[in-house]
Amino acid sequence: MDDLFCTELICRGLALGYENQILISDLNFSVNAGDYLCIVGENGAGKSTLMRTILRLQKPLAGSIVYGEGLTANQLGYLPQQTVVQRDFPASVREVVLSGCQSKLGRHMFYPPRLKKLAQTNMERMGVDSLAKRCYRELSGGQQQRVLLARALCATERMLFLDEPVAGLDPKVTLEMYRLIEQLNAEGTTILMITHDVHMAAKYASHILHLGQEVFFGTTEAYRASKIGKKYLDDEPVVTAFENTAETEELK
Repeated sequence: MDDLFCTELICRGLALGYENQILISDLNFSVNAGDYLCIVGENGAGKSTLMRTILRLQKPLAGSIVYGEGLTANQLGYLPQQTVVQRDFPASVREVVLSGCQSKLGRHMFYPPRLKKLAQTNMERMGVDSLAKRCYRELSGGQQQRVLLARALCATERMLFLDEPVAGLDPKVTLEMYRLIEQLNAEGTTILMITHDVHMAAKYASHILHLGQEVFFGTTEAYRASKIGKKYLDDEPVVTAFENTAETEELK
């Protein structure tokens, strides 16, 4: 497990929080290349704090974070939760996606052709290339999330961090986003995603990290069989009826 040629991330003995408030202590887990890890748990359990700490946006109170071979914090694709201000950002889709290439600029003051091509490729992958000249704030919530995924892919295709990527989206667009993320994972991108939807996490993820009074880390299969997994998966998900209808429509 400590072989960094296949392990993208190792967290050992992490303690996270703010000032004198500890949210998480002695947290240990690892993420291998190609994993799809969903981070779930109660509100205030430290999910976003963990992600921000892994991204080096804040420091851990204790413990260590080790990145895999050739991976650094500024080479991670990150799709944070959107604020109202961010949704109203007055830039074109192309400009937003290109901004994901900033860590690759080096000494360049302007984006060279190779980075413009990368942005174009990722817009096409996310199905937003036809919107390139549109103002970002004029887009629907689902379109904005696709743009932000394209932006994150410009930072790296190796590992994506997604913080509640379907928050505020309607059921149809939510299902589309989950399937899009699943496709990225199938193409080789390692996914770490925060979600409040335990049922969708159990459907799509390969591994679950559950934070709260009880902490669980392991495969989704083991989570389903665990006491905490059974507790949170006991209720029928609201999206199921829509999801079944959508899948039926696809088969027609």
